[in-house]
Amino acid sequence: MNTPGVKRLSLDCKATVIIGDYSRGGNTRGNNQAQDHDMGSTQKYIPCGIVDEDSGQLYLNFGSSYKTSDFIVDTIEQWWLTLSDQERQTTKTIQLKVDNGPECSGVRTQFLSRMVDFAQRINTTIQLLYYPPYHSKYNPIERCWGILEQHWNGSKLVDVSTMIAWAQSMTWKGIKPIIHLSTSLYSKGISLSEQQMKIVEMSLDRNPELPKWDLLIHP
Repeated sequence: MNTPGVKRLSLDCKATVIIGDYSRGGNTRGNNQAQDHDMGSTQKYIPCGIVDEDSGQLYLNFGSSYKTSDFIVDTIEQWWLTLSDQERQTTKTIQLKVDNGPECSGVRTQFLSRMVDFAQRINTTIQLLYYPPYHSKYNPIERCWGILEQHWNGSKLVDVSTMIAWAQSMTWKGIKPIIHLSTSLYSKGISLSEQQMKIVEMSLDRNPELPKWDLLIHP
């Protein structure tokens, strides 16, 4: 249900996309000469997606580095910049449904620190809602990934521009996605100390019954 002032979002990262002369799904379109396994390609991209459950607008960020907390939060921040001034001004709460992956879980210190900083900068409440283990398939973004895979299945993603072109030409609920290609480099293993997290936790309101699964971030 569309609630005024609330942005209901679903977020997740898709499996890494390998760039090169590889078949997808065992079949290729047009020229059917393709490799059937990874020959050590160095070009790999991680798609991170956000879908607005009410409008159907899909945002895709293709990262060329690692899937980290910083990459995920940068994707959220870049999505925010795609909104109109009016949308940003009228949004009072961002409700974000995510799976409980290691990069964005309810106990991941770097992720929570970045999200608190983001909420404070945009002066907007953020609610993080996590799916329990083995239930992420119910996250609405998963259906978008299924459509994208069907859309480019059989194509050869021989270079980055081809990958982006295929992503741009898909539709979700009749709407073409907004695409971003990230060139940022990310480091793995960034975490906060216990003392630093005490400050972050002051901005978190954890559901007493589901403290790791339902968090409110106050700006």
